Amino acid sequence: MKNILITGGAGFIGSHVVRLFVNKYPACQIFNLDALTYAGNLENLTDIESASNYTFLKGDITNEKYIEALFQEHQFDSVIHLAAESHVDRSIIDPLAFAKTNILGTMVLLNSFKNLWQDKWEDKLFYHVSTDEVYGTLGEEGLFTETTSYDPNSPYSASKASSDHFVRTYGETYNMPYVISNCSNNYGANQFPEKIIPLFINNIINHKKLPVYGDGKYTRDWLYVIDHAIAIDLVFHKGENGETYNIGGFNEWQNIDLIKLLCQQMDLKLGRTKGESEKLITYVTDRPGHDLRYAIDATKINKELGWKPSVTFEEGLSKTIDWYLDNKTWMNNIINGDYINYYKKQYN
Repeated sequence: MKNILITGGAGFIGSHVVRLFVNKYPACQIFNLDALTYAGNLENLTDIESASNYTFLKGDITNEKYIEALFQEHQFDSVIHLAAESHVDRSIIDPLAFAKTNILGTMVLLNSFKNLWQDKWEDKLFYHVSTDEVYGTLGEEGLFTETTSYDPNSPYSASKASSDHFVRTYGETYNMPYVISNCSNNYGANQFPEKIIPLFINNIINHKKLPVYGDGKYTRDWLYVIDHAIAIDLVFHKGENGETYNIGGFNEWQNIDLIKLLCQQMDLKLGRTKGESEKLITYVTDRPGHDLRYAIDATKINKELGWKPSVTFEEGLSKTIDWYLDNKTWMNNIINGDYINYYKKQYN
Protein backbone atom coordinates (compact mmCIF):
# COMPACT_ATOMS: atom_id res chain seq x y z
CA MET A 1 0.00 0.00 0.00
CA LYS A 2 1.32 3.41 -0.98
CA ASN A 3 0.58 6.77 0.62
CA ILE A 4 0.41 9.19 -2.30
CA LEU A 5 0.27 12.94 -1.74
CA ILE A 6 -1.37 14.96 -4.53
CA THR A 7 -0.96 18.71 -4.08
CA GLY A 8 -3.51 21.09 -5.58
CA GLY A 9 -6.00 18.26 -5.77
CA ALA A 10 -9.05 20.48 -5.40
CA GLY A 11 -8.12 22.51 -8.45
CA PHE A 12 -8.98 21.93 -12.08
CA ILE A 13 -6.37 19.40 -13.24
CA GLY A 14 -5.67 18.13 -9.72
CA SER A 15 -9.26 17.11 -9.06
CA HIS A 16 -9.30 14.92 -12.18
CA VAL A 17 -6.03 13.30 -11.11
CA VAL A 18 -7.30 12.69 -7.58
CA ARG A 19 -10.53 11.13 -8.88
CA LEU A 20 -8.61 8.86 -11.26
CA PHE A 21 -6.20 7.63 -8.57
CA VAL A 22 -8.86 7.15 -5.88
CA ASN A 23 -11.05 5.09 -8.20
CA LYS A 24 -8.28 3.17 -9.97
CA TYR A 25 -6.03 2.34 -7.00
CA PRO A 26 -8.19 1.34 -4.00
CA ALA A 27 -5.16 -0.23 -2.27
CA CYS A 28 -3.41 3.16 -2.19
CA GLN A 29 -4.19 5.95 0.25
CA ILE A 30 -4.63 9.18 -1.69
CA PHE A 31 -4.04 12.41 0.24
CA ASN A 32 -5.25 15.63 -1.37
CA LEU A 33 -3.45 18.73 -0.06
CA ASP A 34 -4.99 22.03 -1.14
CA ALA A 35 -5.04 25.54 0.34
CA LEU A 36 -8.53 26.14 -1.14
CA THR A 37 -7.62 29.54 -2.55
CA TYR A 38 -9.80 31.09 -5.25
CA ALA A 39 -9.34 28.22 -7.77
CA GLY A 40 -9.54 25.31 -5.30
CA ASN A 41 -13.02 23.92 -4.86
CA LEU A 42 -14.07 20.80 -2.94
CA GLU A 43 -17.28 20.71 -5.00
CA ASN A 44 -15.02 19.29 -7.72
CA LEU A 45 -14.69 16.07 -5.68
CA THR A 46 -18.07 15.40 -4.10
CA ASP A 47 -18.34 12.06 -5.89
CA ILE A 48 -15.28 10.56 -4.12
CA GLU A 49 -15.11 12.55 -0.86
CA SER A 50 -16.38 9.56 1.18
CA ALA A 51 -14.05 6.98 -0.37
CA SER A 52 -12.17 4.94 2.21
CA ASN A 53 -8.82 5.54 0.50
CA TYR A 54 -9.21 9.32 0.24
CA THR A 55 -8.16 12.02 2.72
CA PHE A 56 -8.38 15.78 2.26
CA LEU A 57 -5.77 17.97 3.95
CA LYS A 58 -6.22 21.75 3.97
CA GLY A 59 -2.94 23.60 4.00
CA ASP A 60 -0.46 25.88 2.30
CA ILE A 61 2.59 24.29 0.65
CA THR A 62 4.71 27.30 1.65
CA ASN A 63 4.12 26.60 5.38
CA GLU A 64 7.34 24.75 6.13
CA LYS A 65 6.51 23.51 9.64
CA TYR A 66 3.05 22.29 8.62
CA ILE A 67 4.33 20.47 5.53
CA GLU A 68 7.21 18.88 7.43
CA ALA A 69 4.76 17.61 10.06
CA LEU A 70 2.43 16.17 7.39
CA PHE A 71 5.26 14.19 5.79
CA GLN A 72 6.36 12.81 9.14
CA GLU A 73 2.81 11.89 10.16
CA HIS A 74 1.63 10.27 6.93
CA GLN A 75 4.93 8.91 5.55
CA PHE A 76 4.16 9.82 1.95
CA ASP A 77 5.87 7.39 -0.43
CA SER A 78 5.21 9.55 -3.46
CA VAL A 79 4.26 13.12 -4.33
CA ILE A 80 2.38 14.30 -7.40
CA HIS A 81 2.86 18.05 -7.26
CA LEU A 82 0.21 20.09 -9.09
CA ALA A 83 -0.37 22.95 -6.62
CA ALA A 84 0.52 26.22 -8.33
CA GLU A 85 -0.55 29.69 -9.21
CA SER A 86 -1.23 29.17 -12.89
CA HIS A 87 -2.80 32.16 -14.64
CA VAL A 88 -0.47 34.40 -16.67
CA ASP A 89 -2.66 37.49 -16.28
CA ARG A 90 -2.64 37.18 -12.49
CA SER A 91 1.15 36.71 -12.51
CA ILE A 92 1.56 40.04 -14.29
CA ILE A 93 -0.51 41.74 -11.58
CA ASP A 94 1.12 39.97 -8.61
CA PRO A 95 4.42 38.24 -9.55
CA LEU A 96 5.54 37.78 -5.93
CA ALA A 97 2.58 35.52 -5.19
CA PHE A 98 3.68 33.26 -8.03
CA ALA A 99 7.29 33.19 -6.84
CA LYS A 100 6.15 32.28 -3.33
CA THR A 101 3.78 29.45 -4.26
CA ASN A 102 5.49 28.01 -7.32
CA ILE A 103 9.13 28.29 -6.26
CA LEU A 104 9.18 28.35 -2.45
CA GLY A 105 6.24 25.94 -2.17
CA THR A 106 7.95 23.42 -4.43
CA MET A 107 11.17 23.70 -2.41
CA VAL A 108 9.33 23.12 0.86
CA LEU A 109 7.81 19.93 -0.56
CA LEU A 110 11.14 18.74 -1.93
CA ASN A 111 12.89 19.40 1.37
CA SER A 112 10.24 17.62 3.43
CA PHE A 113 10.38 14.60 1.10
CA LYS A 114 14.19 14.57 1.38
CA ASN A 115 14.13 14.88 5.15
CA LEU A 116 11.60 12.06 5.51
CA TRP A 117 13.42 9.39 3.52
CA GLN A 118 17.10 10.38 3.93
CA ASP A 119 18.45 8.45 0.93
CA LYS A 120 16.06 5.50 1.40
CA TRP A 121 14.71 6.08 -2.07
CA GLU A 122 13.52 2.63 -3.16
CA ASP A 123 9.93 2.81 -4.51
CA LYS A 124 9.77 6.57 -3.85
CA LEU A 125 8.98 9.29 -6.41
CA PHE A 126 8.56 13.06 -6.62
CA TYR A 127 6.49 13.89 -9.71
CA HIS A 128 6.46 17.56 -10.68
CA VAL A 129 3.69 18.67 -13.07
CA SER A 130 4.78 21.70 -15.08
CA THR A 131 3.83 23.66 -18.19
CA ASP A 132 4.93 24.15 -21.78
CA GLU A 133 5.19 27.88 -21.10
CA VAL A 134 8.66 27.39 -19.58
CA TYR A 135 9.97 27.03 -23.16
CA GLY A 136 8.89 30.53 -24.17
CA THR A 137 7.37 31.15 -27.56
CA LEU A 138 7.56 29.64 -31.04
CA GLY A 139 7.35 31.13 -34.50
CA GLU A 140 5.03 29.76 -37.12
CA GLU A 141 6.96 26.48 -37.28
CA GLY A 142 8.60 24.07 -34.86
CA LEU A 143 7.58 22.21 -31.70
CA PHE A 144 8.69 22.15 -28.07
CA THR A 145 10.59 18.97 -27.23
CA GLU A 146 11.95 17.73 -23.92
CA THR A 147 15.35 19.20 -24.83
CA THR A 148 14.12 22.67 -25.86
CA SER A 149 15.97 25.38 -23.93
CA TYR A 150 13.98 27.25 -21.30
CA ASP A 151 13.05 30.82 -22.25
CA PRO A 152 10.11 31.96 -20.06
CA ASN A 153 8.42 35.27 -20.85
CA SER A 154 6.01 35.85 -17.95
CA PRO A 155 6.30 35.78 -14.15
CA TYR A 156 4.16 32.61 -14.20
CA SER A 157 6.35 30.73 -16.66
CA ALA A 158 9.53 31.96 -14.96
CA SER A 159 8.30 30.65 -11.60
CA LYS A 160 7.47 27.26 -13.12
CA ALA A 161 10.83 27.11 -14.91
CA SER A 162 12.57 27.78 -11.60
CA SER A 163 10.60 25.06 -9.83
CA ASP A 164 11.50 22.60 -12.62
CA HIS A 165 15.18 23.40 -12.05
CA PHE A 166 14.90 22.83 -8.30
CA VAL A 167 13.30 19.42 -8.82
CA ARG A 168 16.17 18.39 -11.08
CA THR A 169 18.65 19.81 -8.56
CA TYR A 170 17.25 17.63 -5.77
CA GLY A 171 17.55 14.66 -8.08
CA GLU A 172 21.20 15.40 -8.84
CA THR A 173 22.24 16.52 -5.33
CA TYR A 174 20.28 14.13 -3.13
CA ASN A 175 19.55 11.27 -5.57
CA MET A 176 15.83 11.90 -5.13
CA PRO A 177 13.83 9.92 -7.74
CA TYR A 178 11.80 12.33 -9.83
CA VAL A 179 9.95 12.82 -13.09
CA ILE A 180 8.71 16.04 -14.68
CA SER A 181 5.99 16.57 -17.25
CA ASN A 182 5.35 19.76 -19.19
CA CYS A 183 1.85 20.03 -20.57
CA SER A 184 0.00 22.22 -23.05
CA ASN A 185 -3.25 24.12 -22.37
CA ASN A 186 -5.93 22.00 -20.67
CA TYR A 187 -9.69 22.29 -21.01
CA GLY A 188 -12.65 20.39 -19.59
CA ALA A 189 -15.02 20.22 -16.63
CA ASN A 190 -14.40 22.08 -13.36
CA GLN A 191 -12.05 24.71 -14.79
CA PHE A 192 -12.07 28.07 -13.01
CA PRO A 193 -13.79 30.67 -15.23
CA GLU A 194 -10.84 33.02 -15.63
CA LYS A 195 -9.54 30.64 -18.33
CA ILE A 196 -10.73 31.28 -21.86
CA ILE A 197 -13.07 28.33 -22.51
CA PRO A 198 -15.19 28.39 -19.31
CA LEU A 199 -15.04 32.20 -19.29
CA PHE A 200 -16.46 32.40 -22.81
CA ILE A 201 -19.02 29.65 -22.22
CA ASN A 202 -20.37 31.61 -19.27
CA ASN A 203 -20.29 34.89 -21.19
CA ILE A 204 -22.14 33.39 -24.14
CA ILE A 205 -24.82 31.98 -21.85
CA ASN A 206 -25.30 35.46 -20.34
CA HIS A 207 -24.95 37.42 -23.62
CA LYS A 208 -21.76 39.14 -22.40
CA LYS A 209 -18.85 40.30 -24.54
CA LEU A 210 -16.06 37.85 -25.43
CA PRO A 211 -12.77 39.75 -24.81
CA VAL A 212 -10.09 38.66 -27.28
CA TYR A 213 -6.49 39.81 -26.79
CA GLY A 214 -4.79 41.59 -29.70
CA ASP A 215 -5.67 40.19 -33.12
CA GLY A 216 -6.73 36.79 -31.70
CA LYS A 217 -4.06 34.92 -33.66
CA TYR A 218 -2.13 33.59 -30.68
CA THR A 219 -1.80 29.83 -31.09
CA ARG A 220 -2.08 27.16 -28.40
CA ASP A 221 -2.01 23.37 -28.27
CA TRP A 222 -5.12 22.13 -26.44
CA LEU A 223 -5.53 18.93 -24.39
CA TYR A 224 -8.66 17.46 -22.79
CA VAL A 225 -8.06 17.35 -19.05
CA ILE A 226 -9.07 13.69 -18.64
CA ASP A 227 -6.42 12.76 -21.21
CA HIS A 228 -3.89 14.74 -19.15
CA ALA A 229 -4.88 12.83 -16.00
CA ILE A 230 -4.39 9.53 -17.83
CA ALA A 231 -0.96 10.71 -19.02
CA ILE A 232 0.01 11.65 -15.45
CA ASP A 233 -0.99 8.17 -14.30
CA LEU A 234 1.24 6.62 -16.98
CA VAL A 235 4.23 8.85 -16.21
CA PHE A 236 3.83 8.20 -12.48
CA HIS A 237 3.82 4.42 -12.86
CA LYS A 238 5.97 3.86 -15.94
CA GLY A 239 8.11 6.97 -16.42
CA GLU A 240 11.89 6.66 -16.12
CA ASN A 241 13.62 8.26 -13.15
CA GLY A 242 15.05 11.68 -14.00
CA GLU A 243 13.16 11.98 -17.28
CA THR A 244 10.94 14.73 -18.64
CA TYR A 245 7.80 14.01 -20.67
CA ASN A 246 6.02 16.59 -22.80
CA ILE A 247 2.25 16.08 -22.89
CA GLY A 248 0.36 17.73 -25.72
CA GLY A 249 -2.80 17.28 -27.71
CA PHE A 250 -1.33 17.38 -31.25
CA ASN A 251 -4.03 20.00 -31.53
CA GLU A 252 -3.08 23.60 -32.38
CA TRP A 253 -5.68 26.34 -32.61
CA GLN A 254 -5.46 30.07 -33.06
CA ASN A 255 -7.48 31.73 -30.32
CA ILE A 256 -9.91 33.37 -32.73
CA ASP A 257 -10.62 30.07 -34.54
CA LEU A 258 -11.18 28.29 -31.22
CA ILE A 259 -13.57 31.04 -30.14
CA LYS A 260 -15.54 30.83 -33.37
CA LEU A 261 -15.85 27.04 -33.02
CA LEU A 262 -17.01 27.54 -29.43
CA CYS A 263 -19.59 30.09 -30.59
CA GLN A 264 -20.87 27.71 -33.25
CA GLN A 265 -21.29 24.83 -30.81
CA MET A 266 -22.91 27.09 -28.20
CA ASP A 267 -25.41 28.52 -30.69
CA LEU A 268 -26.38 24.99 -31.68
CA LYS A 269 -26.72 23.73 -28.10
CA LEU A 270 -28.60 26.83 -26.91
CA GLY A 271 -30.92 26.89 -29.91
CA ARG A 272 -29.72 30.31 -31.03
CA THR A 273 -29.43 31.72 -34.52
CA LYS A 274 -26.23 30.74 -36.32
CA GLY A 275 -23.62 33.47 -35.83
CA GLU A 276 -25.40 35.07 -32.88
CA SER A 277 -22.63 34.39 -30.36
CA GLU A 278 -19.85 35.56 -32.71
CA LYS A 279 -21.33 39.04 -32.50
CA LEU A 280 -20.17 39.11 -28.86
CA ILE A 281 -16.47 38.96 -29.86
CA THR A 282 -14.68 42.13 -28.75
CA TYR A 283 -10.97 42.79 -29.31
CA VAL A 284 -9.17 44.22 -26.26
CA THR A 285 -5.67 45.58 -25.54
CA ASP A 286 -3.06 42.85 -25.66
CA ARG A 287 -1.34 41.73 -22.47
CA PRO A 288 2.41 42.32 -21.92
CA GLY A 289 4.83 39.57 -22.98
CA HIS A 290 2.13 37.58 -24.78
CA ASP A 291 3.72 34.45 -26.30
CA LEU A 292 2.80 34.00 -29.96
CA ARG A 293 2.61 30.23 -30.14
CA TYR A 294 3.00 27.10 -28.02
CA ALA A 295 3.12 23.63 -29.57
CA ILE A 296 4.16 20.39 -27.91
CA ASP A 297 5.90 17.44 -29.52
CA ALA A 298 4.43 14.54 -27.52
CA THR A 299 6.26 11.84 -29.50
CA LYS A 300 8.30 10.65 -26.52
CA ILE A 301 5.37 9.84 -24.24
CA ASN A 302 3.53 8.31 -27.18
CA LYS A 303 6.36 5.97 -28.18
CA GLU A 304 7.72 5.13 -24.72
CA LEU A 305 4.52 4.94 -22.66
CA GLY A 306 1.86 4.39 -25.32
CA TRP A 307 -0.13 7.52 -24.54
CA LYS A 308 -2.16 9.55 -27.01
CA PRO A 309 -5.25 11.80 -26.75
CA SER A 310 -8.54 9.89 -26.69
CA VAL A 311 -10.81 12.57 -28.20
CA THR A 312 -10.63 15.16 -30.95
CA PHE A 313 -10.83 18.80 -29.92
CA GLU A 314 -14.33 19.11 -31.39
CA GLU A 315 -15.49 16.12 -29.32
CA GLY A 316 -13.78 17.29 -26.16
CA LEU A 317 -15.12 20.82 -26.54
CA SER A 318 -18.65 19.50 -27.01
CA LYS A 319 -18.34 17.37 -23.84
CA THR A 320 -16.96 20.40 -21.98
CA ILE A 321 -19.81 22.68 -23.04
CA ASP A 322 -22.37 20.04 -22.06
CA TRP A 323 -20.81 19.79 -18.60
CA TYR A 324 -21.01 23.54 -17.99
CA LEU A 325 -24.58 23.73 -19.29
CA ASP A 326 -25.53 20.87 -16.95
CA ASN A 327 -23.71 22.41 -13.97
CA LYS A 328 -24.76 26.04 -13.93
CA THR A 329 -25.03 25.92 -10.12
CA TRP A 330 -21.34 25.03 -9.92
CA MET A 331 -20.50 28.00 -12.13
CA ASN A 332 -22.71 30.39 -10.18
CA ASN A 333 -21.11 29.31 -6.90
CA ILE A 334 -17.65 29.94 -8.35
CA ILE A 335 -18.36 33.46 -9.58
CA ASN A 336 -18.09 35.35 -6.30
CA GLY A 337 -17.26 38.96 -5.59
CA ASP A 338 -13.49 38.47 -5.80
CA TYR A 339 -13.70 36.93 -9.24
CA ILE A 340 -16.03 39.63 -10.56
CA ASN A 341 -13.66 42.37 -9.33
CA TYR A 342 -10.69 40.65 -10.97
CA TYR A 343 -12.61 40.20 -14.23
CA LYS A 344 -13.56 43.88 -14.37
CA LYS A 345 -9.98 44.96 -13.66
CA GLN A 346 -8.43 42.62 -16.22
CA TYR A 347 -10.81 43.30 -19.12
CA ASN A 348 -11.90 46.86 -18.30
